[in-house]
Amino acid sequence: MTEQHFDVLVVGGGMVGAAVATALGMQGISVGVFDRLAPSPMEKNALPELRVSALSHGSEQILRQLGAWPFMSSLRMCPYRRMAVWEKLYHPWGKEIDARPNKTLFDASDLDYPQLGFIVENRVTQLGLLQAMEACASVEFICPASIECIQLDNDIPATLLSDGRRFTGDLLVGADGAQSRVRQEAGLGVEQRDYEQQCLVATVEIEGGCQDITWQAFTPTGPEAFLPLPDIEGKHYASIVWYNQPESVRRLKALTDEAFVFELFRSFPSELPPIKRVIERGSFPLARRHALKYWRSGVVLVGDAAHTINPLAGQGVNLGFQDAAWLAEILIAAHRADENLGSPEVLKRYEQCRRSENRKMMSIMDGFYHAFSNDNKVLKVIRNLGLGLAGNTRPAVKQVMKYAMGISGQQPRLAKGEAL
Repeated sequence: MTEQHFDVLVVGGGMVGAAVATALGMQGISVGVFDRLAPSPMEKNALPELRVSALSHGSEQILRQLGAWPFMSSLRMCPYRRMAVWEKLYHPWGKEIDARPNKTLFDASDLDYPQLGFIVENRVTQLGLLQAMEACASVEFICPASIECIQLDNDIPATLLSDGRRFTGDLLVGADGAQSRVRQEAGLGVEQRDYEQQCLVATVEIEGGCQDITWQAFTPTGPEAFLPLPDIEGKHYASIVWYNQPESVRRLKALTDEAFVFELFRSFPSELPPIKRVIERGSFPLARRHALKYWRSGVVLVGDAAHTINPLAGQGVNLGFQDAAWLAEILIAAHRADENLGSPEVLKRYEQCRRSENRKMMSIMDGFYHAFSNDNKVLKVIRNLGLGLAGNTRPAVKQVMKYAMGISGQQPRLAKGEAL
């Protein structure tokens, strides 16, 4: 059996795990990153993929500081400059009201920013981070890696691979997603609540040119949303997100492409551009999860391993990058002070930074879910008055934009565009 020691072990080489490893590696901290499968290369002219994220300005700054952004932007991404939110209203005879008296529009120009954020395929972000991570001499990407067991009984955590190799570290970072094995092995526990809705996602080719707006229309069965994607070889694409009851999602997935497009135009707002073809469809259940604790001695959780939220505003990956940036900042400071990276004193600082902020965003998303996913007449009046008032109250709109863009409140240095 061979054995190797790193300062930090990271289980999970996805977006968040790679961000942690890169930030630490840039400061000379030795990191071993384990994953079962590396993202395959991507051609510029390949059709857009199903899994995309809305990266905030704060996430952009983090990725720029880590050196991933140049590669990502050389591949492809789509800036969005405006975001609209409203609830669908209907005439007494059932026809949807095309006017939007309850619409709130967020425009980056109100804050003198060129865009609110970018819609980026997850694989583009993963590839950019992988390239940045591999440029760090003190980071080793161990992939493909099949972890036989995670050993947490001793003072120093360890991973044992199926090929007999054993790795130890002062700290083990769980960045292995919502079903985190690290979280389970560490006995950190999780509270979970499943939502009644599921999320159907479709990638489509559209007519009318590249869009610069993302919008979300609330309905009693869940939001109907549109996200612009980058042009590829002169063709225009978008991601359609349709929240609905599980039985409705199953029915929609079973339809032919032509029947699915018909259902889209029958249900979605008139803002939906003409659709030329459906590229891909998929769905996933919605659940809120929050680890009961983010750490134990020698172990810490980041990203979906620590929390998953309702994806209404696409904030999940942005919270994950905030986790990564804060954890890296705290660990680097501890390393410089010659502290044990896996000590309770160090890991408590991370949880104090992130638990309340993550819980706040989870509560906001839950509030939207419960307020809009019903047909209660009293709530309907209240929420539409609120949307209409918010849309005409520019200071409030600006504050919401700053929060969503990751440029308000206490931010890690990477999110502010500062080196560690």
